[in-house]
Amino acid sequence: MIQRLSHSTIYVGDQDKAKEFYVDKLGFDLKMDMVAGTFRWLTVSPKGQPDLELILMPILQMGPRDEAACETLKQQLQLGNMPTGVFQTADCQRTFEELTAKGVEFTMPPTDRFYGIEAIMKDPFGNWYSVTQPKPMPQSA
Repeated sequence: MIQRLSHSTIYVGDQDKAKEFYVDKLGFDLKMDMVAGTFRWLTVSPKGQPDLELILMPILQMGPRDEAACETLKQQLQLGNMPTGVFQTADCQRTFEELTAKGVEFTMPPTDRFYGIEAIMKDPFGNWYSVTQPKPMPQSA
């Protein structure tokens, strides 16, 4: 039986630049930075979720992924066609202001939605994230 998600991959164009963005700007914890031969295993975690590691993975020819597939993936990433996930925050406006001051790019400022307050953030490679302050769930009777 599957019990939880432990790792998720985020494709990046440069692992050093990704490490700087996710650790220095977003404040994530560096979990692992190891090199085996020519392969670098680089993972980070949001401070409040140490059991989830985000793999900062370069686009490499691996398994069934050939050079043409790598180029397609790189193009889609650069075009911003890679929605990556939702980061939850207790205060979307404050998080937006703090990250903007650190140079993080937002394509949408905090906006009220039916599910909460949401802003859209991009990493330096084209991955984009919803940064959401969820609304309290109504109590069921």
